[in-house]
Amino acid sequence: MSPYPPVRLKSLFPRATKYDQKWVTQHSMGENVLFNLESLTAILPLKAGMRVLDLGCGKAISSIFLAKEFKVQVWAVDEAISPADNLARITEADCENQVFPLQADARSLPFAEGFFDAIIVIDSYTYFGTDEKYLPYICRFLKPDGYIAIADVCFKEEIETLHQVPAFLRKDFQDYWYFIHSVDWWRKLWEKTGLVTIKAAEILPAAPVIREQYIKDFAASGKKDPFAKALQKDTKEVISFFRLVGQRTSKEVYLQSYK
Repeated sequence: MSPYPPVRLKSLFPRATKYDQKWVTQHSMGENVLFNLESLTAILPLKAGMRVLDLGCGKAISSIFLAKEFKVQVWAVDEAISPADNLARITEADCENQVFPLQADARSLPFAEGFFDAIIVIDSYTYFGTDEKYLPYICRFLKPDGYIAIADVCFKEEIETLHQVPAFLRKDFQDYWYFIHSVDWWRKLWEKTGLVTIKAAEILPAAPVIREQYIKDFAASGKKDPFAKALQKDTKEVISFFRLVGQRTSKEVYLQSYK
């Protein structure tokens, strides 16, 4: 039995727990996407009418959440998920006038510079954002003083060599974990560009709860999930979840070539 009963989850995630949890679990592509998103938006100054990019939106339930909870306009972008399928979910949630689904590569986005007030990336920034040139690229689409905010999986301490890989991760490390880093690693990556002021760089306050719920959902689903499987074996809690928020500075983006 989970040590986190529904009343505990509601106190930690008052917004996310309003949604049907079977629906959330069905459409989360990993851990509970709304728990991570609420952990991030709790420290973001979102206001009605803002234009928000939900990058790597998966099945767009994060975009629906943003539209309903904050009354923002959301561009729901994912490379792998059909925008038609996402539109069906968006329409069912009565958000078709606020959420606009697109299929696009995170490295080749079809937007004007300075278009967004905020860029949010949940559970997918690690797949493309480790490239040192990526933050300069994505910052081009932010308005002055706009926010870029991510929530994702991390290591509590940086793993720099194969000798440092814990035994439970050795089999899968070079397939699924070599691009995972510590919070400090991410903070330094962003700081050295001068393009953002770091507003938060920390383990999610409710990371133990998110972790436990992820393991519980994984066990119930019967699906193959190397990340959840690793969490089950991680008795020393080497793996966690983090949030990183940067506010755009006035520094001009210098980017000779990205692709």
